[in-house]
Order: sequence, then C-alpha cells, then structure tokens
Amino acid sequence: MLKTIHIQTPPKESLVNITTEIRELVRESGVVEGICVLAVPHTTAGITLNSIMDPATNSDIKNEIKRLVPTRVDFEHIYDTPADAAGHIKSTITGATLALIVTDGELLLGGSQGILFCEFDGPRSRKIHIRIIKE
Repeated sequence: MLKTIHIQTPPKESLVNITTEIRELVRESGVVEGICVLAVPHTTAGITLNSIMDPATNSDIKNEIKRLVPTRVDFEHIYDTPADAAGHIKSTITGATLALIVTDGELLLGGSQGILFCEFDGPRSRKIHIRIIKE
C-alpha cells in the first residue's frame, strides 16, 4: 500500500510531529506484521525519529542543526537562497527516509519516540510518501 500525506509547514525551520497520521495509516492498512517506509521527496526537508515527550527536544534539535549548518552566503551551490543551500545539507544530515517495524498491527516505537518531519526552508507545501509492506 502506498499513501501520500500532505502538510503545510510554518516559516523557516520546524519539526512537525506526524506520528498520529502514520499510526492511523498503519492501522488502516490492515498489515499485522511488516514494515512501514516513509520517504520525503524534498531536498530541503528530512525525517527523523526522536522524543516527542518534551517540547524542548524540538528546540534543541533545531538549534544544534542550525549550529552545525548555519545559513551563510559562501556555499558554492546557492541556487535560490542561502537558506536553500543550507537546507540541502541539513536534509542530508537528517536523512529523507525512515523504515519502521510494524508488529501486531502497530508501529513498534519506544514510549517517547515520535516521527518528526524536518522542515529546513519553510513555509512550504510538503509531501511524505508511505509504503506499508506486509511480512
């Protein structure tokens, strides 16, 4: 089963919790045992798995990624804006895919884990492709 969800991201950089939407798609799929693969088809966005219990986690992740890859004008590949070039690198750091185990019809996540869509050049209309594969 292949599904695509659409989200509208806020300006600049953000982490959007999409865990609920992905859990619902897994349940709707009827797959009891298998794998759920998520793919982000954007070069200035990514996807990651991390704690969703403390909102400060999002701030720490965003701030550290900004510290590692600040927006600057000396990138060699500035196509659109310096934020666009920095977003390409940030996307590479976070990655654009996740593979998650499905067992007993549910995503197998830790108690505080959630799926976070990483926006590095918002606001944008974004897509996430989800493939749920039966064992």
